[in-house]
Amino acid sequence: MHGSKPFISVKQMKEQVAPMYDQGYSALIEDLHTRGLLDDTMVTTLSEFGRTPKVNPAGGRDHWPQCFTCSFAGGGVKGGRVVGKSDPIGGFPAERPVEPGDVVATIFHSLGLNPKATLPGPSGRPFPLVDFGNEPIKELFS
Repeated sequence: MHGSKPFISVKQMKEQVAPMYDQGYSALIEDLHTRGLLDDTMVTTLSEFGRTPKVNPAGGRDHWPQCFTCSFAGGGVKGGRVVGKSDPIGGFPAERPVEPGDVVATIFHSLGLNPKATLPGPSGRPFPLVDFGNEPIKELFS
């Protein structure tokens, strides 16, 4: 989320963009809860990459796929959980690394789909919904 400009500083993100995101996300979760829809709806926030641990000379952060954050609400997820831990500067996973395929498996699990299922490709060859070895993040549901 960059706000109204393509690139903004970390300070602008904290002071302008983050409060807008917080207000919108909170309102969505509260609305789903109030309507009794949150248990049947999974809300997931993630990006295709994280951001560098250090601020660049322009006052921002560059793309960094080694470590990133995502959040889950509803869809059977128990609230107030943190899974995994980064190193002290947020550069690399230090405990319980989670891969993008694990995130996808978690979403499928929440939808009641078997993440280990396959679909036939054009030639009839089975393709897995999720790469082999990726699993739902079970700690979110227990």
